[in-house]
Amino acid sequence: MSYDLIATLMFATMMLMLLTGQRVFGAIGFVAVMAALLLWGDRGGYDIGFSAAMKLMKWYPLLTLPMFIFMGYVLSESKIADDLYKMFHVWMGGLRGGLAIGTIGLMVLISAMNGLSVAGMAIGSTIALPELLKRGYDKRMVTGVIQAGSSLGILVPPSVVLVLYAMIARQPVGQLWLAGVIPGLMMAGMFIAYIVIRCWRNPELGPVLPREERDIPMAEKMRLLGAGALPLGIFAVMMVPFVNGWTSLVESSAIGAMAAFMAAVLKGRMTREVFENSVRNTLGITCMFMWIILAALAFGAVFDGLGAVKAISGLFTEQLGLNPWVILILMQLSFIVMGTFLDDTAMLVIVAPLYVPLVGELGFDLVWYGVLYTITCQIAYMTPPFGYNLFLMRAMAPPEISIQDIYQSILPFVLVMALALAVVMIFPQIALWLPNYVYAN
Repeated sequence: MSYDLIATLMFATMMLMLLTGQRVFGAIGFVAVMAALLLWGDRGGYDIGFSAAMKLMKWYPLLTLPMFIFMGYVLSESKIADDLYKMFHVWMGGLRGGLAIGTIGLMVLISAMNGLSVAGMAIGSTIALPELLKRGYDKRMVTGVIQAGSSLGILVPPSVVLVLYAMIARQPVGQLWLAGVIPGLMMAGMFIAYIVIRCWRNPELGPVLPREERDIPMAEKMRLLGAGALPLGIFAVMMVPFVNGWTSLVESSAIGAMAAFMAAVLKGRMTREVFENSVRNTLGITCMFMWIILAALAFGAVFDGLGAVKAISGLFTEQLGLNPWVILILMQLSFIVMGTFLDDTAMLVIVAPLYVPLVGELGFDLVWYGVLYTITCQIAYMTPPFGYNLFLMRAMAPPEISIQDIYQSILPFVLVMALALAVVMIFPQIALWLPNYVYAN
């Protein structure tokens, strides 16, 4: 049997196991180890899994993963995110669509606190959505705002997904995080511009808050500003030393976790329940990601041994004569299709052994491609009919918001994100300028 056919069978078996509901790491790891056993016997098969585990244990930047997850859960569980929304409520309520704009700001800061899109979705749907609906905002627009804003969690640092990509693509986590800053802020700015234009053309979509809700003493406004800016201060305390080269990435992650913990203690919100929930959730998510990375490394090792990447690269570029940019666009389209039934982690692990080396073979920058992959995942999350975020929103939204409302709400934001993806593809320096500048100095 040819190696090309073996590689095809591996992919087909893995997809079949995933479609039957098997866990992602179990399906991928099982296929990798069984393929290795059949190809190279007992010794080679066992060595694949063992060497992947050793590689994982030696990867020092992986220590950032539990630190940032813990930081995010402490800030979420201690309700510091509630203070953020109160700040936006008071300071932005006088603008048309001001609370929707504030919700995007909230999502950006939640992303900087947590690094997971699910956290932003949960906080947005429980804190922001009821307030927006109560004040007469259009239900379709605000549903789209929360879904689009929460998707920033996997792009704005500290993105947990980019940590996983860094491990599989063998790229520096710090460079990937810095590469996500400007595209993430650009996308948030595009969302805000869309809201402003929609509410300017149709003020009923985002009415101004009544004056009695906005007329509060300046001292109270400043207090809310300080409370809402606390997460931003924690992010600055963590990232400024790293950007200036004073600390390593792992040290900065420890500073961030400690700063979040101390902030919750000083505000009197670090209860036993908050601490236990934060630690338990951190342990669960960290272990999940480590199992997935372990399975991905084993699967990638088998693929490298088969030489599948060079064979597929030759098929596209030599036999079919496709332009590298055409191949890249086809890759992004395949992510969007897979995103209708898989989450970002599963997508990356399934195709990383094939796509990431192929991108390098085609001469593209792997840090830049990490940003493209992440933006494409954001689009895939929200593309009907089976986008991952669509069903999360349906589960969290109140009964008056139907699945049809959710589908219609997201289409304008998907178009905005597709435009952002095209801009980053055409102008790679949007993603690469900041990491190149920081690491050059």
